[in-house]
Amino acid sequence: YYTNIPGSCNFETQDQEWTTVCGLTQDTTDDFDWDISNSAVTGQTGPHTDHTPGKGHRFLYVNASAQKEGNRARITTTKFFPASLGVCRVRFWFWMFPSGQTGVLKVYTVEEHGMDILMWSSSRNEENKW
Repeated sequence: YYTNIPGSCNFETQDQEWTTVCGLTQDTTDDFDWDISNSAVTGQTGPHTDHTPGKGHRFLYVNASAQKEGNRARITTTKFFPASLGVCRVRFWFWMFPSGQTGVLKVYTVEEHGMDILMWSSSRNEENKW
């Protein structure tokens, strides 16, 4: 489900429709996929709810427990967002409470010739919260 902000999505969709509704796609060259869920599915290994108050409860997640070090799960936008003259912001919430399988979350932009540019990276979140 989109808001009025370009590229914004809260993932309150039915099952696998989130990729289409949110304008995202799974990278076919990565090692495993992102999925949509709620706390009932992720149980003790994930957050109890998403970051929004009220009725929101869905979020994207990756299950790293069955992965090897170096494996990647990657989603990309299906729409291009042209460079702005002012400040361009990417805003998202993440939950990465440390565990033995916690990896690194990275956000890239892709420049006009296709080169990935690392914009932000985090290897853990010290607190059990978004």
